[in-house]
Amino acid sequence: MVVKTTANDVATEKRTCVVLGGRGFLGRSLVARLLQLGGWIVRVADSSSHSLLTDPSVSDSLLSNALCSGQASFCHVDVRDTSQIIIVTKGADVVFYMEPTDLDIRDFYNCYMIIVQGAKNVINACRECKVRRLVYNSSADIVFDGSRDILDGDLSFICPGKVCFLLLQSDETLWNLVTICRLLTVLYFINVPIQFKDLLIDLKFQAEGLIRLANNIDGLLTCVLRPSNVFGPGDSRFVPLLVNLAKAGLAKFITGCGENMSDFTYTENVAHAHICAAETLDSRVVSVAGKAFFITNLEPIMFWEFVSLILGGLGYQRPYIKFPTWMVSCIVSLHQCRNDKLYNYSVSPHYMLQLASRTRTFNCSAAQNHLGYSPVVSMKDGIKLTIQSFSHLANDSFYTKYGNFNEQSKAEKMLGSGIVADILLWRDERRTFACFFTLVLVYCWFFLCGRTFASSLADLLLLVIVALYGHGILSSKICGFAVQEIPSSRFKVTESEAQQAMRSIAHTWNKGVRRIKSLAKGEDWSKFFRVCTFMAILSTVSCIF
Repeated sequence: MVVKTTANDVATEKRTCVVLGGRGFLGRSLVARLLQLGGWIVRVADSSSHSLLTDPSVSDSLLSNALCSGQASFCHVDVRDTSQIIIVTKGADVVFYMEPTDLDIRDFYNCYMIIVQGAKNVINACRECKVRRLVYNSSADIVFDGSRDILDGDLSFICPGKVCFLLLQSDETLWNLVTICRLLTVLYFINVPIQFKDLLIDLKFQAEGLIRLANNIDGLLTCVLRPSNVFGPGDSRFVPLLVNLAKAGLAKFITGCGENMSDFTYTENVAHAHICAAETLDSRVVSVAGKAFFITNLEPIMFWEFVSLILGGLGYQRPYIKFPTWMVSCIVSLHQCRNDKLYNYSVSPHYMLQLASRTRTFNCSAAQNHLGYSPVVSMKDGIKLTIQSFSHLANDSFYTKYGNFNEQSKAEKMLGSGIVADILLWRDERRTFACFFTLVLVYCWFFLCGRTFASSLADLLLLVIVALYGHGILSSKICGFAVQEIPSSRFKVTESEAQQAMRSIAHTWNKGVRRIKSLAKGEDWSKFFRVCTFMAILSTVSCIF
């Protein structure tokens, strides 16, 4: 006997969910994923004042059809108003609280009200409407303060905000939610060690603490996800920033050694993790409810290799020049002091610098074991889809169409692969810095001291003699440290070395004599003009100094 399923039966089987922040970068991906899976009636809630159907940027036919058929709906919700959240959450089984879409980093009060106060309002609305499950999208950034590398960090990794971390370990039933909110706010303003390099991360950490503390209050089960370095179509921060740097000619530089590893997460995998968390909240309350889970693509990659793949795919030159992190940090600090426009950045430049120069990898075994999470899109496919979605930002220049980014630059071809090239191209940072420091000392000693060249040279020789004599009379050990003796062979010149030096001097002298003879006979006019130009420049420089 075949039982036919009617449309009404299907409708009764569908569960209702609310996606707060459904028009944001991650919110869009979650909404699309829910509609693809089916079995969900999706309420898209956002602070935007107009419907998704009127948005020209939305080209997904699945979403458009769902909005027309009633499987999806849109509602304007301001998370600062609890009454608006209550209207959209009535009768919902799950609430997904994604990232806010309209934040002005220059307005601290507004950011605090949307992120922290918004989290409190969402919790209160869920409790009043008897919502069973609340899944909050946090960030792996909350455990990173830039002071050290994170290698395979797991849930035992202590956040920079130690006070809040200890509160989360305490008995939640002894704490009133309002009291905790007030305490977090007071701790923030009195500058107790809850300090982050970025304002939004600081506030998101406080919101995560509120979500976790609200678990198992009035039947509400909560879960927090911490995705690391999310990327994908619709990204409004990372990829556009890389493109802007490439257009300004700054994307060719690598900060630090360039070998630091990072975990990245494709946006569809983050959406999949949220759905896994919602599905398992009921069945595995002890291991999931009130917990936080790191989410990644499970494919750690070198940070600058990922940047190179994105920029190369969009037709821009890949980073290849390495600069020490401390030098870039000093340049950024000077730039900020001169312009005094720190709040024009959505993310602190110093925090971005730390992200680019530190190792940040996380262990997702907890999400795999307890949530049943595994990536649905690989890193290779995610990068490919991201590049395709940003094709409108691709470089259309001649160099992009016909150039080979793996070829050596003109400077590398001219300098070759010797010691001079290693120094000038920053291939060996220590040697480059040593040469630069030596040149600065020589310049100060011979040109800024006010003495003649002969007297400066005599003083330098005297200083060397005194230093050598002082080193010679030192004992073999000073305060437990051994003093190495300078072997006499360092001061000897072998006969072969002397002959080679004399041959070089004689060759240079004879070469110069031949050129002078050719100039005197008027055989080479181009050489004559080059010599005149060089002498004119040399005389001008000598007059300046």
